[in-house]
Amino acid sequence: MTNIMKNFLIILILLNSNNAYSASKNKETYEYLDLFGQIFDRVRSDYVEEVTDQELIEKAIDGMLTGLDPHSGYMNEEVWQEMQMDTQGKFGGLGIEITMEEGFVKVISPIEDTPAYDAGILAGDFIIQIDDTPVFGLTLNEAVELMRGKKGEPIRITISREGTEPFEVKIIRDIIKIQSVKSETYDDIGYLRITSFTEQTQDGLLKSIKKIQKENENVSGYILDIRSNPGGLLNQAVKVADIFLKRGEIVSTRGREKKDIRRYRAKNKDHTNGKPIVVLINGGSASAAEIVAGALQDHRRAIIIGTQSFGKGSVQTIIPFQRSSADNVSGIRLTTARYYTPSGESIQGKGIMPDIIVEQGEFESYDFKRFSESDLKDSLDKNEDSEENIEENIELSEKDKRLARDYQLQRALDLIKGLSIFEESIEE
Repeated sequence: MTNIMKNFLIILILLNSNNAYSASKNKETYEYLDLFGQIFDRVRSDYVEEVTDQELIEKAIDGMLTGLDPHSGYMNEEVWQEMQMDTQGKFGGLGIEITMEEGFVKVISPIEDTPAYDAGILAGDFIIQIDDTPVFGLTLNEAVELMRGKKGEPIRITISREGTEPFEVKIIRDIIKIQSVKSETYDDIGYLRITSFTEQTQDGLLKSIKKIQKENENVSGYILDIRSNPGGLLNQAVKVADIFLKRGEIVSTRGREKKDIRRYRAKNKDHTNGKPIVVLINGGSASAAEIVAGALQDHRRAIIIGTQSFGKGSVQTIIPFQRSSADNVSGIRLTTARYYTPSGESIQGKGIMPDIIVEQGEFESYDFKRFSESDLKDSLDKNEDSEENIEENIELSEKDKRLARDYQLQRALDLIKGLSIFEESIEE
């Protein structure tokens, strides 16, 4: 088998030899390919356990890709099929977007309303052990395979988090159904939450905006919450930004050659009618989420608040491959370009810096009793109903309790209200 592969490569190299320089380079390339063939034969014959040719070749392909950057990789037939479900918004697993860093699995972001999110996994966590298997030394695909399983099956992952000792989390695997867009209103302010960028995102966002506008004739502004959003489809990021922009460039992608430059532009329609927008980001906002935040920030269409985003500014192209003797498709995920905001800034490794930095912080719960002047002994306004009134005052809805815990969202609402008052005063 190896000799056939060598002969094929020799013919291919000779066909591509156009001059002395390319012939010299091709000779060097063949020498390395010959080295690969020798190592392949030795591993196949002498490794401590028998390994199939398929396993060796797939591991070699994956090693070639993952050695380039953390986001390139090989997808075998099973992974390819699951990837197709991922982009459609339905897949099996824990509900986390991950990468490799320093030999460990790093969580880019947990996906909202998934087992990992409910278990308290945070952006920036490192997964150092999966059940009884240490992660160090595994490829990303191997780690992903260990975390996959049937719905209802438990998994134990050991987490390393800054400021704490490593701890173990038990999670029950589930089928992940992503509702990529959620919405509600706070008084006359529309709240739009995008959890990921799937094929459903643009339609879901437009429906949410129309619903808010129908229920509130005088919408004063919108909050776009893309915190802990790990990204997704580039075309959906462009379409989401286009919903808020009338004109101008949204993002550009640049590969190795000038001909690889692509520019994506808005199409003259702002579906929010120019109302003020505040975008919420944090360290779990990555990739497509950063494209949206960067475009709205550069065009001064929105004020960005929160904390610095993740900093994934590379574009991956999914390339399918099919063996001539097989019906199923495998593929590779290959980094082919970097993306740039309208101002020409690359996000890679830097992220989006908010216009206003607001840490989330920790605040007391509404479950604790609050005291006021009327609670003091012999208070002038003390009456028999005060205790009852206090109890009524702390009976808050789930939405209000969530708002009380979310300091960044509070500041975003305050900012929209302030902008609305300012605009009204100018009109008068």
